[in-house]
Amino acid sequence: MNIRFRRCLPVLLLLACVTLSAVPQRGGTGGRRGPGEEDQDVILPNGKSQRDEIAKAEHQQNLKDAAELADLADQLKIDLEKNDRYVVSMGTIKKTDDIEKLVKRIRARLRHN
Repeated sequence: MNIRFRRCLPVLLLLACVTLSAVPQRGGTGGRRGPGEEDQDVILPNGKSQRDEIAKAEHQQNLKDAAELADLADQLKIDLEKNDRYVVSMGTIKKTDDIEKLVKRIRARLRHN
């Protein structure tokens, strides 16, 4: 059972990341604006929408973080296969912490949209 879990862990982490990215984005402001305020978008000097540029930058960062997450998950899998079942290196534990931080960053950006 434990070996099965170790083999499935990277796939599960990647699947969780993909699932989070597939969550539909909320339209609107969620009731944060007052009744007299309009939902106006700021236009940058180059003529592009500020909101679109922010969304584009966040999407690019999500892609980078997802690639790094997949790489760390593969490294974690290799480390777990190398280690004894009773001994886990500190490097392996650090990788799990790094994976957790990446997932939290991605989740926070996706919830922000």
